[in-house]
Amino acid sequence: MKAVIMPKFGFTQEESEILEWKVKNGDRVEQGDPLAVVSTDKVSMEVEAPEDGIVAGIRHPQGTVVRVTDVIAYILQPGESLPAEADAPVVEQPAPQVAPAASEPLSQPTPVAARLAADLGVNLAEIPGTGPGGRITRADVERYATRHAPDKLRAVPAARRLARELGVNLNELTGSGPRRRIQSEDVRRAAQERVSAASHAAVTEAGSRPVSFREVPLQGMRKTIATNMLRSWQSIPTIHLEVDVDMEASLALLLMAQQRAGERRVSLTAVVVKAVAWALRQHPRLNAHLEGEVLREWHEVHLGVAVALEDGLIVPVLHHPDRKGILQIAEELNDLASRARQNQLRLTDLQDATFTISNLGMFGIDRFTAIINPPQVAILAVSAIKKTFVANETGQPVLHSVMNLRLSADHRAIDGAIAARFLADLRKALETPSEMLLWQ
Repeated sequence: MKAVIMPKFGFTQEESEILEWKVKNGDRVEQGDPLAVVSTDKVSMEVEAPEDGIVAGIRHPQGTVVRVTDVIAYILQPGESLPAEADAPVVEQPAPQVAPAASEPLSQPTPVAARLAADLGVNLAEIPGTGPGGRITRADVERYATRHAPDKLRAVPAARRLARELGVNLNELTGSGPRRRIQSEDVRRAAQERVSAASHAAVTEAGSRPVSFREVPLQGMRKTIATNMLRSWQSIPTIHLEVDVDMEASLALLLMAQQRAGERRVSLTAVVVKAVAWALRQHPRLNAHLEGEVLREWHEVHLGVAVALEDGLIVPVLHHPDRKGILQIAEELNDLASRARQNQLRLTDLQDATFTISNLGMFGIDRFTAIINPPQVAILAVSAIKKTFVANETGQPVLHSVMNLRLSADHRAIDGAIAARFLADLRKALETPSEMLLWQ
């Protein structure tokens, strides 16, 4: 028997919503088969079967928000049975306590029946159970609700929570789920329709010219980014150091890599990633996480590379770039960026980042400051290359390609001198590439 838990997709993630079950109890699956689709507000991911077996004990219905590491189902082998704790009710909030009449003891409901009763707001004490030993089943609750509360509002817990966050009146919605139960998607659709309505031109009270506007609620990925960035900005004492790097040698190296790659695309980001990975190996204090009062310096380098999406930002992770050549790094970066924009990232693509690079050079940005993504202790902002006159060996001005790098570092973990030495070595790696930057 193997328990299937809600995976943790990020260092600060606490819960995910089950968007869809792709299996049902009793289905046979093989290791790696998709069991469910879950959302972290940033990306939708599939939860895979950890081993071959039979699906059993699915504990949460579609639309439920589940804490990470909580059990969501089990994989059984022939002859195995569910553990005793699998029969315990699992609900988002404590179900209302109903005091049964002294003369008529309350029948124990099944977990699904208990959740459904709490969702519909019906009194379990009034429902006769038809299950084994008089146990109240889901069918009993549905039958009672149909007869005694046909107009009772039906909504999954996640939809109720989302409606409170977005200010949507559930009484105005028609659900798209079973028996017209309101789903999270119904709430999101209603919120979007409200935004569209609010975007029409409005006229000021004074009767002056029309004022057009559009209200965009912070939700989904945008809300997650807002929450994380605010927490980082308010809680991390950050120092900022920057250097201008002569990129002539790196551009020459990039040209050689592009010639070797043929039709495969190789961007300057691949060169920067290789140099950053090398510099982190020399300065492990920046390749670290700060959690509470413990600084954990990682022995392996895993670089998060920010990718801009239509409605936000996601940071897929390139693992072990210090062990790879530029061509392999470029190929993996292209693959990650493509799948990120198609919402096809896997769990492993988002895990274990030890340091992050944010590159806005392709947008022509001369310099900017990136915000640290905790528990990481540093992030590097990479800007556009621009032509600048610099002095050559004889002191004469020559036109070179120069790029600004700006490091944001958590001053609790990193002193200015440590950050400065890291930037100095990174600049050296980019200005005078050596074997550490060559393809493998």
